[in-house]
Amino acid sequence: LNRVLKDLVWRSRFHMGYQSLFVPGWDTHGLPIETAITNLGHNRKEMSIASFRELCAVYAKEQIQKQMADMKALGTIADYDHNYATLQPNFEGKQIEIFGKMAMDGLIYKGLKPVYWSPSSESALAEAEIEYHDKKDWAIFVAFNVINAKGPVSIDDRFVIWTTTPWTIPANLAICLNPELNYDRVQTSRGVLIVVSTLTEKLMAKFGLEDTKVISQFKGLEVEFSRCIHPFLDTESIVILGEHVSDEDGSGCVHTAPGHGDVDFIVGLQYGLEAYCPVDEQGCMKESAGEDLKGLFVEKANEKVIEKLENCSALMFKETIVHSYPHDWRTKKPVIFRATNQWFASIEKIREKLLHEINEVQWLPEWGKLRM
Repeated sequence: LNRVLKDLVWRSRFHMGYQSLFVPGWDTHGLPIETAITNLGHNRKEMSIASFRELCAVYAKEQIQKQMADMKALGTIADYDHNYATLQPNFEGKQIEIFGKMAMDGLIYKGLKPVYWSPSSESALAEAEIEYHDKKDWAIFVAFNVINAKGPVSIDDRFVIWTTTPWTIPANLAICLNPELNYDRVQTSRGVLIVVSTLTEKLMAKFGLEDTKVISQFKGLEVEFSRCIHPFLDTESIVILGEHVSDEDGSGCVHTAPGHGDVDFIVGLQYGLEAYCPVDEQGCMKESAGEDLKGLFVEKANEKVIEKLENCSALMFKETIVHSYPHDWRTKKPVIFRATNQWFASIEKIREKLLHEINEVQWLPEWGKLRM
């Protein structure tokens, strides 16, 4: 359908007197071809990169010939004798030339940023490569003890966070509160718990706590920069502020792991927090997550993290929920958010020039004709 529609547009413009040359082309790089080769039974981990690339190139060229034959059979018109493919040396050479110029102009840089990561494909995924399916996950409430108090909180008070990804707890660097929401300090048999005021009654009942008492109330803004100790790691968690925090669900205290969430990453930048990621390309925990978590796939790590939280009396409540969760559209398996080194192309240096050129465009009465 895509090709026929293009043919209709091109052919109609040609008959209207335009010089409309259509050169067909094929994008032969990327994960889809690698996935196709893998599905044919080839294990890329058991061969050299060069050998795997050669298999991909042969497969791509075969597909070009098949698709070209189909397009001709449909009666489409194009310069098929002079087609292009992105694996052709002259095409790659031109791209390298352009990329080199961009790099020399300072437009290319490398940075750490959380992205959709598919452990099953061992690759970053774009938004368009994500599809959503219902998934059953653990939802847990965890208490973080205060070790450096600011404002109305006291040492050993406990901020209670909520998360549906227990495996990200080792990557926690902060607890985010809404600066304008009210929070309660609640005296309980499990210490002084801090939760958003509108959910206090509901949460105390969920935790199975009786004879509780609200001893004071404060705005999130008042406790910024308080510090908590991680439940089972020798690290600290800073209390920060963010407008994205709500009292619709959870506890009003948001578990923040800048290396595993887009919003977490953005708010973390404001406080100078690193995009810390203790998970490798296969979705397994690194040694920095804890010796007993090392090597565990994130799904398995969920169980171990919950066990560790129970052992140190930090787990307030656990339950399972079914929610819509992102999956890799090729493998149909769950993805994760994971900070990786990515190459970026910045347009800041050319934005002003582009806007100037756009403003200089003059539209002529005839449809589709421009004068620069």
